[in-house]
Amino acid sequence: MAHTTNYFDTFIEVAEDCPTEHAQEPPIAESPSIAALHYRLIAEQPYSRTSDDVIFETYALRAGVAVDDALERALFFSMGRPCLRSSPLGKRYGWGLHHDDQGRVALVARESDEYALRAADPDIAHTRAMRSKRA
Repeated sequence: MAHTTNYFDTFIEVAEDCPTEHAQEPPIAESPSIAALHYRLIAEQPYSRTSDDVIFETYALRAGVAVDDALERALFFSMGRPCLRSSPLGKRYGWGLHHDDQGRVALVARESDEYALRAADPDIAHTRAMRSKRA
């Protein structure tokens, strides 16, 4: 059975304990962090990738696997994987994640008007990024 991390018509708001009031780009290091890879994959082409695409491509880039390897992708999703609710983008860096009706994702800065509109939109599902610390 294949698992998925995709959301549809959903807005993932920043975590309740997110330490920043303004969205920040994750720092770029010699070896890119998960946050930096998530940011790059989503910011460079908004609404072009699903959550599954972002999660698998991040894994593939870090593991040295071909991004277009269908067998490797099938094996990767043969077990459950953490979704973008666990991404550092929403937990630490102040980014909301909007998933459209086809599951494609884009970043929304916490302090933006778009964030306020998405957070108040009754026509989409709402959830939050996971907290970094227990309540």
